[in-house]
Amino acid sequence: MARGGREGRGARGGRGLARVAVVVRAGAAPLWWLGVCAAGIGLAVPGLTGRRIGLLAGAALFLVTAAVVACARRRRYRALARAAARAGRHDVLQDRAVSVRAWRRGHRLWLLLAFLAALAGSLALPAAGGLLLAGAGTGLRLKAAWLGRQERAEEVLLWVRVDWLGKHGGRPAGPAVKGYRSTGIAAGDAAPGGARRRTAALV
Repeated sequence: MARGGREGRGARGGRGLARVAVVVRAGAAPLWWLGVCAAGIGLAVPGLTGRRIGLLAGAALFLVTAAVVACARRRRYRALARAAARAGRHDVLQDRAVSVRAWRRGHRLWLLLAFLAALAGSLALPAAGGLLLAGAGTGLRLKAAWLGRQERAEEVLLWVRVDWLGKHGGRPAGPAVKGYRSTGIAAGDAAPGGARRRTAALV
């Protein structure tokens, strides 16, 4: 298996593969920080309901959204993981940074629109829209952590074809995804769960 930043078809018929957990985790940070910023700006506006009600509603939305996003489609992820085929020797493992950059580049407009909607919502419920966005980011991080636990338990890493991610919004468990591929736990440059792999310091 080769490693690199290329997308699509690899050498000799191999496929470009992106880590499932990395793709899931890619939206967590931007959603969290956009949500926190929108909530902070929203608190400057009293809104129709007042800051206290807005914060209480936002806290409830944060918890509910985080739980829903973290648990959504877990049955689908499990089914794809169980049926995962071993990656071929000519498949190209996409670097973590490339996968994150591709997801964020493809979702820039949606992130901007979500941020603006959260700000607009502050006119009615201060900070609530921002906390909802932050809850979605937290839910994605929790889902990636759950995937990491599955990977550690099975001692495999799960990958999805890059060309399938280009369809239906880049969802790693969307209808365009027909199956996952698996590698050993040490493959690629991301740890189980999609975080940066920590390397031991040289002494």
